[in-house]
Amino acid sequence: MATAARWSLVNTIVRRVGTFASGVVLARLFFGPYEWGLYAVGLLVLAMLLSLNEMGVSLALVRWEGDIRRFAPTVLTLSTLSSSAFYVLLYFSAPALASALGSPDATTMLRVLCISVIIDGIACVPLGQLNREFRQFGRTVVDILNFTVNTIATIAFAAAGLGAMSFAWGSLIGNLVALVGFGLCAPGMLRFGWNTGQAKRLIRYGLPLASASLLTLGIVNVDSVVVGSLLGPAALGIYAMAFNMSSWPVRMVSETARRVSFAGFSRLADSSPAEFASGFIRAFTLVIAAAVPICVVLGVLATPIIVFVYGKQWEAAGLPLQFLVALGLLRTAVELAYDCLATRVRKTLMVMQAWWLFSLFPILIVGAHLWGVPGVAAGHVVVAGLLVAPVFVVVLGRLGIPARQILRACVRPALGGLAMGVVAWLAHRWLGGGFLGLAVAGVASFAAYLPFVLPILTRLRSGASAGAEEPSAAEPALAATAVDPS
Repeated sequence: MATAARWSLVNTIVRRVGTFASGVVLARLFFGPYEWGLYAVGLLVLAMLLSLNEMGVSLALVRWEGDIRRFAPTVLTLSTLSSSAFYVLLYFSAPALASALGSPDATTMLRVLCISVIIDGIACVPLGQLNREFRQFGRTVVDILNFTVNTIATIAFAAAGLGAMSFAWGSLIGNLVALVGFGLCAPGMLRFGWNTGQAKRLIRYGLPLASASLLTLGIVNVDSVVVGSLLGPAALGIYAMAFNMSSWPVRMVSETARRVSFAGFSRLADSSPAEFASGFIRAFTLVIAAAVPICVVLGVLATPIIVFVYGKQWEAAGLPLQFLVALGLLRTAVELAYDCLATRVRKTLMVMQAWWLFSLFPILIVGAHLWGVPGVAAGHVVVAGLLVAPVFVVVLGRLGIPARQILRACVRPALGGLAMGVVAWLAHRWLGGGFLGLAVAGVASFAAYLPFVLPILTRLRSGASAGAEEPSAAEPALAATAVDPS
């Protein structure tokens, strides 16, 4: 599992650095807030469909015991049929949906971009086998190939003047390449078949998880719905830029962890409560320690970083970003807890996600009306920090993971983050927001963080779980996701 986590980390870093570089090129040379807003609408609809398209049945490929080749054909048939049905529904509803989101010009883009829903419904089966067997090297190769083809095609279409449609065609071509790649990495998994008994069990197993996943994506994307429908596509483009930057810690840290966390926690699910708790605290400590420095630097230097990287036209994204980095840190912690809870309390998890979504919606609407884009960003943080995080802590406590251990794991990263923030702010005040000022602020603040985080890494490497009294007998795969500050 440790090797899988290392390859997952490599995968995430390479693709995120590449995504950042390509985003800079597109934002500076080809697209403004309006085009970015149209693309954000497309991603919003696509993400919602992908959360439900295969009804959660692909997760059985990771969790169920036995030879997965016995039920993989049924999974593939179910997933492909449901994904195709969702796409047909999207195709005919695209004009009304785009108009409801304040972007009627996005209709054609939705119809092209969301073909990827069907591709995903097919690819989830070989991908499930790779995740089950922790074969992250193969996934890394395919993901990087997908990204490379996608990026080259998108930039080429943008240079040819296709506008926001460049994103749709580039994504579609890249996903087709990925489907072929996953099929080659997991030969024999793309076989259709049907077993009625298996299908019923798969649907009973997958629907609660798919529903919870849909609620999770609703939580992450309801802000885009509010901004797009109330403030328009240009405002949505500004918000999307801020949200994407705030998601850097989530993508760099949380996505790396989540490629192996569900499988890792699944293996611990039947262990003793002490082993399960120790495994979660160890993973949680590593994830928080890795996410805090990214969030702090982005929060303190939000506006100068945006202006330096993307240009003056994106300056308005600075204030929303300062709120959203706090959300990014909370999401990193909550998503790890989500994967942990998904192995034991799926129905409870769905109720928790529904609470988050329904408490979020009215606050975001009020924030949009009163303060515009920054109000939406601030509302997100208030709900996540005051209404949601405590609920996750309580439910984890009922599974034998005490709140005091969770809080203890946060102490050193929090103190280190405070020191980072002070150093970054002082360096920026003295040297300004140019390359030199940002570089010095970044290096100096990370240096200030090291004395706080190094003891954590030393303790974890020695085999003791942070905040626990006894060493863990079972170590989840997330142990390898630590960022080595040396």
